[in-house]
Amino acid sequence: MTTATPGRRRLDTSVPTPYEVATREPRVASPRWARLLMLGTFLVWLASTLGAATSISDVGAPSWLWRPSAAALLVVFAVILTHRVGGYMRIWVTLSALLAAAAVLTDLNSLLAAAAGATAVLSAVTAVVFTRPAANVLQVLREYAVMLVLSVSGAVGVAAWNASVDVRPFGLMVMAVSVTLAVSIVWRLGSSLHGFGRRHLKLLVVVAVIAVGLFFYGSFVRTAGSPALTNLLDDTIVWLRQNIGGVPRPYEFLIGFPALIVGVSMRSRYREGWWVCVFAVVGTVIVANSLIDPRAYPSYFALSTLYSAAIGLVIGLVIRAVFFRPQSRRSARAVQHAERTEPGRLSPLR
Repeated sequence: MTTATPGRRRLDTSVPTPYEVATREPRVASPRWARLLMLGTFLVWLASTLGAATSISDVGAPSWLWRPSAAALLVVFAVILTHRVGGYMRIWVTLSALLAAAAVLTDLNSLLAAAAGATAVLSAVTAVVFTRPAANVLQVLREYAVMLVLSVSGAVGVAAWNASVDVRPFGLMVMAVSVTLAVSIVWRLGSSLHGFGRRHLKLLVVVAVIAVGLFFYGSFVRTAGSPALTNLLDDTIVWLRQNIGGVPRPYEFLIGFPALIVGVSMRSRYREGWWVCVFAVVGTVIVANSLIDPRAYPSYFALSTLYSAAIGLVIGLVIRAVFFRPQSRRSARAVQHAERTEPGRLSPLR
């Protein structure tokens, strides 16, 4: 006769935890038609992105192609985001299509600016919401690439509108609307705020403090910084532009991009990881808004984004390694977190 070995039982994690949010019924009953619609949306996104990119790359394409491509891209981002968050297609996609058509047909600068802002907002939020949970480094790299591709696609769409705006107020407004929209989406996906554990709440507070501190410090340097400090920053920027062709953007590599890495990693275990992903919108919206100024060089934009992405990736992976390091043997015996599931990338989250 054998006796059971004394000790704590280990939580059975062989079965992934079910998705916590109720999702809507499929919009299209036929799986075949659903696949065709998804394929068509992807092809329109690809064609409109390439068409909008001709506004920043001299490939001999006619200039009349720019704004129709930007209009198509605006509608596609509205379709993707509305489908992903389970919204009402008839309302939001129709409003986006009306704005895009009015901007193209009337050529009014106010409508062009509104369409450019809507493109930046929708692409920045879509770049984050379209990601999936990442349980290992390879999956993190995959989601990181998805985020960058969609952000850059939004940037060329904004450039193709060629709207005349006051760059700084426009950027701040786009940032505020994007973060507000992301919070409203994540409020349900992340189970509001009451589900936070102490460790995750600390992480969120640290990210929030860094974000607010950078914003206030940047504003302080511009308005009340000493001439020596201002000149040093200006000289550094000039040196970087002359020697490496681009300047990494602090809001991207210190806040947005590391937040995406930590957020998708947390989502593989906890739904509260969505709240960290909110801060990733800070990075994606800056990328999407980078070409609103017609004086911005495409090569400078590309290199600056590349440097920011490389630095942000390293910082994000280091933070991920610290917060998601393997538990001690005793802790692992006591509890083992199950892998969390989410709907597929092409399925609605709610």
